[in-house]
Amino acid sequence: MLLAKTIAARLILVTVLCTALVFALVLGVVDYRSQAIVEAEAAQSARHLAQASVYRVEAVLGAVTKTTEGLARTLESGEIGDQELRTLLRRSVESNPEIFGAAAAFEPAALGGPDRRYAPYYFRSGDKISSMQLDETENYPLHDWYQIPRELGRAQWSEPYYDEGGSKTLMASLSVPFFSGSGEQRRIKGIVTADIALDWLTKTVDAIKVLDTGYAFLLSRNGTVITHPDAARMLNETIFSVAEARDDPAMRELGRRMIRGESGFAPYLTFKEVKSRLYYAPIPSTGWTLAIVFPEAELFADVRTLTLTVTAMGIAGLLLLAGITLRIARSLTRPLGELAAATAAISEGRFDVRLPSGNAQDEVGALSRAFKAMTIALREHIRRLVETTSAKERIEGELRVAHDIQMSILPKMLPLLPERAEFDLHATMVTAKEVGGDFYDFFEIDDNHLCLVIADVAGKGVPAALFMAVTKTLLKANAKAGRSAAEILGMVNDEIARDNEQSMFVTVFCGILDLTSGELVYTNAGHNPPVLMRRGAAPEWLPGKPQLVVGAMPATRYCSSSIVLERGDRLMLYTDGVTEAVDLDGTFYGEQRLLQDVAHCTGSVRDDVAALITAVETFAAGTEPADDITVMLVEFRGPAQH
Repeated sequence: MLLAKTIAARLILVTVLCTALVFALVLGVVDYRSQAIVEAEAAQSARHLAQASVYRVEAVLGAVTKTTEGLARTLESGEIGDQELRTLLRRSVESNPEIFGAAAAFEPAALGGPDRRYAPYYFRSGDKISSMQLDETENYPLHDWYQIPRELGRAQWSEPYYDEGGSKTLMASLSVPFFSGSGEQRRIKGIVTADIALDWLTKTVDAIKVLDTGYAFLLSRNGTVITHPDAARMLNETIFSVAEARDDPAMRELGRRMIRGESGFAPYLTFKEVKSRLYYAPIPSTGWTLAIVFPEAELFADVRTLTLTVTAMGIAGLLLLAGITLRIARSLTRPLGELAAATAAISEGRFDVRLPSGNAQDEVGALSRAFKAMTIALREHIRRLVETTSAKERIEGELRVAHDIQMSILPKMLPLLPERAEFDLHATMVTAKEVGGDFYDFFEIDDNHLCLVIADVAGKGVPAALFMAVTKTLLKANAKAGRSAAEILGMVNDEIARDNEQSMFVTVFCGILDLTSGELVYTNAGHNPPVLMRRGAAPEWLPGKPQLVVGAMPATRYCSSSIVLERGDRLMLYTDGVTEAVDLDGTFYGEQRLLQDVAHCTGSVRDDVAALITAVETFAAGTEPADDITVMLVEFRGPAQH
């Protein structure tokens, strides 16, 4: 049958493909982890090898440094005669086999005379110690070994170089300045320098062997190749010249890390363009870098062998699995054909179709029973889906009603009174997905008084919106009656708390601004403290202790506070949707961040409100706001000029 063939083929295909996918995933993870383990072990081994090599080099260089610095300090300690100086230089060379030559070069005129130079130099010549006067053969004050430590005022190793005086040896020089006087009278007196042959260093680095073809090389602090298995590259190339020739940013960045004295384990393409791993570590005293190269082909050879072996075994297993799956598929396809026909009928909505029973104890019988249960559950699910859809539409309708209520009670015109020059005001509200209970209002009580209100109802949805509408109406009615801020909240509280079966409440800030004097009389019923922005001063919290929220307890009496606003002073009112906004990490925007952002608000009231809203939304980017964000900013401009 075509059905049988199709099911069998699909079963084999799906089984083999899924198994192959899992096998490939496991193989990839094993290969990756194996390489990571090998790489970590290689890095650890290279670290120990490099540290041991660096310690050996530092021991030699440290002895040279100690000797040279000791000679410099001796020259600083007092006047030393010519013969004594020459004796010290000779002994320094004789007693330190690492030192090829040593010199004490004095500043011109340091020993008297308008331009007197003096620089005795003792050096090895075969089996004996010879001497010469550098001041007679060269203008030494112009050389780098003299100029650089003189300008830096500290010891300095030179870049390695080939000695052209006859030894044809790779060398480096340590130069240490010595001084006369102390304090403000301290002056450079000269430079003590020691030359060392680097044959021992080349042998030390060349002796480092890694795997079969791995090797080590040395770079100067400028990236110049000092030692390398390919002698033609020594002092003729830098890691940066190779990077430039290849246009290789990765090698260029690696070179920068090396000359900065860093250490690490990184991918590396050798000068012969062999993919490798490179461990590098600094030699602190000189600023040079020791690098150890691990060819990838050798480093991961065992891992690749293991991967190939496991892959061959996996392919054999997949072939065996395909054969077993074929036999199982053929035993299932005949009864499944009848079940497929019945399923087609169910898909057309005929839930009363007769399903094949088969053997009650086998899988087909269990599948038939499951299909029967499915048809019953499907009918019930469809019924519940219809009910759920209706309920969802009803809830969404209620939320739209609540949103319309919320928006309808807000002032529609900003600015409300454009003809008034005593103040400037702007407010806005960004609603949350689930309708909250924020609202604000501002209106004239009479020609000389402006009422400012911002509030937040505890709750969500239609109940909060209705409670908000009632509260706003009561607030405005009592304010128009000429009552004080404390009296307004007391009257509103009594009205709301009288029949408040749902125990709802609202936080309210109510203030009445005298447009002739700038006096603001206000009461804060559990609301967030407004921000006072005095002209030319840092933002601060409006003084006044928060009082009990409105609607919580009948017969609550409130008290008022007052301040006087000067020309240019501002007051920013807001709801907790601002300070309780959270970012992706769950961090609150908070009151301190609010003060910081308000300090940058120096534009118009409209622009500053928009700027604060933007700051909050930027902070909470990626999170769904849980509450409305409401901000009102009023600026007192002083009484109108007639």
